[in-house]
Amino acid sequence: MLNAIKRALIVFIGIILQFGFAIIIRLLFYQYVGIITIFYSILSILIVLGILKDSIHLSNDLPWVILILIFPIFGTILLITIGRNYSRNKLLKNILNKEKDYENYLEQDSKIRKEIEDNKLDNMNYLINRTKFVISKNNKVTYYNFGEKFYPELLKELKKAEKFIFMEYFIVNKGVMWNGILDILKEKAKNGVDVRIIYDDMGSISMLTTKYPKELASYGIKCIPFNKITPFKGIFMNNRDHRKMTIIDGKVAFSGGVNLSDEYININSKLGVWKDNGIKIVGDGIWNLTVMFLTMWNANIKTDTSILKFKHDFKNQIKNDGYVVPYGVGPFHPDLIGEDVYLNMINSAKDYLYIMTPYLIIDSEMVNSLIRAAKRGVDVRIIVPGIPDKKIVYTQTTSFFKILHDSGVKIYKYRKGFVHSKVFLSDDIRAVVGTINMDYRSLYLHFENGIYLENNSEIKEIISDFEETLEDCHKLGNKDVKVGFFKNLWQAILRLFAPLF
Repeated sequence: MLNAIKRALIVFIGIILQFGFAIIIRLLFYQYVGIITIFYSILSILIVLGILKDSIHLSNDLPWVILILIFPIFGTILLITIGRNYSRNKLLKNILNKEKDYENYLEQDSKIRKEIEDNKLDNMNYLINRTKFVISKNNKVTYYNFGEKFYPELLKELKKAEKFIFMEYFIVNKGVMWNGILDILKEKAKNGVDVRIIYDDMGSISMLTTKYPKELASYGIKCIPFNKITPFKGIFMNNRDHRKMTIIDGKVAFSGGVNLSDEYININSKLGVWKDNGIKIVGDGIWNLTVMFLTMWNANIKTDTSILKFKHDFKNQIKNDGYVVPYGVGPFHPDLIGEDVYLNMINSAKDYLYIMTPYLIIDSEMVNSLIRAAKRGVDVRIIVPGIPDKKIVYTQTTSFFKILHDSGVKIYKYRKGFVHSKVFLSDDIRAVVGTINMDYRSLYLHFENGIYLENNSEIKEIISDFEETLEDCHKLGNKDVKVGFFKNLWQAILRLFAPLF
């Protein structure tokens, strides 16, 4: 805890230094304050006009417009500091360049491409046309409906590792779960297995010391804390690595909502039952995840001249079972892949659309898509936590209940505790399992990953999970979504600035 306070203090000092510059100018050049104010006002108007001209997601850009118009100096500095600064940040430039380099390693099978085009499988056509991620058919997928079911399988597969283990997680936290994993990683590294770990520096800020990578290095484990927090780029920490994946020898991979911390396997959870999920892939789909991990790794530390040595050849040993597409999301992509995949599922649903999400903080486009789906007769159901992890974020989530409920969308609260699963499911045909929350951070700001499934046999397990979870939920009625004047006002204010949280 003390370590977290120290690091938070460093970030705070960095922010003060950044904004203190404007105050110093006012003190030293007080006689020109009027001219400076006019200059910043004109500059803010020009910036706002530029934002509006180029905006394709006005809900996301509106807070910047309001902030800059009300507080020209503060808003302009904030936009320059944490706004669209991808081209000015070395790490993000490295990631973008490495993504482009590694596109050559992602080659779509021509037969599958033609099959998708001939059958007009529009959701996968989008993924082919707007991303480079490969769609494959020979995969065995296993879905785990709780973290405590996922964890033993992860340990079992880690013990089998012979060549390499790659792990990338938002949170790594010392405890029963991590200790069980770490014991295996130490042994594997000692025996010559290439063990690499990426964890997010902000995600693990209160859990790991700044010296933890050195501790892991002493065991032979290579480690990168992603986007380390420093005073002078302190509030650039907006762009985090929220991905969750483990790749073992290129033969098996895991993903889903589970981080490496005890509450995710229902040990010492302070939020009641922690409802999460995991997914295992054996097959060609693993390569997409491998390329994602190595993109992030080599953008931070140039380690590999070629990455093909990490690709396992399954030689058609696995029976074809529908389509599987692991895909990645990043903050600088021109297309908002995470949101678009969700929107495509909403818009293509015919019979039902089921969603599990810890947060429901969405833009007008997604709100309207959900409403249109319900109004055209689709059974739209959304499960959210009964016990929240963050009160302000939960208030933002509840602010969407009434408009959705009144339009026919069914909202359910999980009575037993906290839902951390991120699941989209429709028509017994399509599903997405991954790390992408229905909030602005996941959809616009973070590095994320998802697994898109179509006509895969494991979708039936996801359906069962949703139906079983519904039994432990309370369906919201008219009284549940009603709020008083002051709460309604508070929700409106929070909604306005939701993209900044």
